[in-house]
Amino acid sequence: MKVKRSMSRTSKIAAMFIGAFSILFVGWLVLAQQKPPEPKTPFQFTQVSRGNLEVIVSSTGTLAAVETVEIGTQISGTIDKLMVDYNDTVKKGNVLAVLDQSLFKVSIQSAKAGLLKAQAELKQAEAEYKRHKPLYEKGYISEQEFLPIETEVDTLKASLLAAKATLQQAEINLEYTVISSPIDGTIIDRSIDAGQTVAASLSTPTLFLIAKDLSHMQIETNVDETDIGQIQQGQSVRFTVQSYFDRTFTGSVRQIRLQPETVDNVVTYTVIVEATNESGRLLPGMTATVDFIVHDVENALLVPVAALQFSPDMAAGKEPANGETDNSQLFCQDNEGRLRALTVDIGPSDGLVAVVTGKNLAEGMRVAIGFEKNSNASAQDSGFSLSRFIGQGMGPGAGPVQGQGPRP
Repeated sequence: MKVKRSMSRTSKIAAMFIGAFSILFVGWLVLAQQKPPEPKTPFQFTQVSRGNLEVIVSSTGTLAAVETVEIGTQISGTIDKLMVDYNDTVKKGNVLAVLDQSLFKVSIQSAKAGLLKAQAELKQAEAEYKRHKPLYEKGYISEQEFLPIETEVDTLKASLLAAKATLQQAEINLEYTVISSPIDGTIIDRSIDAGQTVAASLSTPTLFLIAKDLSHMQIETNVDETDIGQIQQGQSVRFTVQSYFDRTFTGSVRQIRLQPETVDNVVTYTVIVEATNESGRLLPGMTATVDFIVHDVENALLVPVAALQFSPDMAAGKEPANGETDNSQLFCQDNEGRLRALTVDIGPSDGLVAVVTGKNLAEGMRVAIGFEKNSNASAQDSGFSLSRFIGQGMGPGAGPVQGQGPRP
């Protein structure tokens, strides 16, 4: 019985050693088959996307009618009749207001009387001239006696012309008492009331302001000198006004005025934008927020500007050649995780993203935009090398990149 117990213990111990050895062996096999971990890439990546890009220049301006006419008076007087009011539509020749005509009618009567007097005096002088001329020709009177008679005729002829001019002026002034519209349009301002006295001295007072056609409006906006080079005649424009914040209106650039304006050392240029106003919602004086559409690209390949400014030479404190990156290249990641340079053509940019085109460029491609945090310090302090992550012979089409299949 004792011999059997000893053999049973020995068998248990042997089984335990065999089991432990098997576990260690299996663990060794698993570890032996595992590959060493891939080194973490030091680059930051983004993807080439497809979308729309719009580049705009923004400004503010004031709405105004395309053509306005200020109606004034050339004579002084009191407003006797006022025929129109704000927002009235008038036609060319319609009477807007009438001044008191009493004094002007009296002036006409006085001028007519002066004319009749001048005519009578001239008639008498001509009769005297005809009576004395034969006597002068026969020598009965001297030249000294005849000269005043001849001069009197010429003087009264001049007086007659002056009297006619005075009458004509009085008649014109009477016509000026009736103020009429010179154009078809809408009364947008009225600065007088019936009974008010207006004085026309050195400057003509403005009585009415007429907008010729409110179905067409214009915006006078100031554009900074840094942006004026992107504005062109005929360029598309969209704008909003505070009264209709949920609606966008459209227009186009009609004129770029060459005279600059300087305020607080800021140089701006006046740009005139024309817009239709068939609905009549746009009113003179409204403030408009204007967006000049410089570029509008649809369904284009887009990359961040940082991707165009990136270069592996920026690692470890190195500066690219000439102190600038070759921003006509993108550094794309190939199927082996290395960077390959891809030559591209750069289109419009809004400062954040840019439109790019290229023979081997595709949506979804991974492109480098910079280095991971502390990667530059690792390159300088611990002898870290980027060569394993950068493909050899970089250039257009230097190998398949992620987002593309292998090249045939």
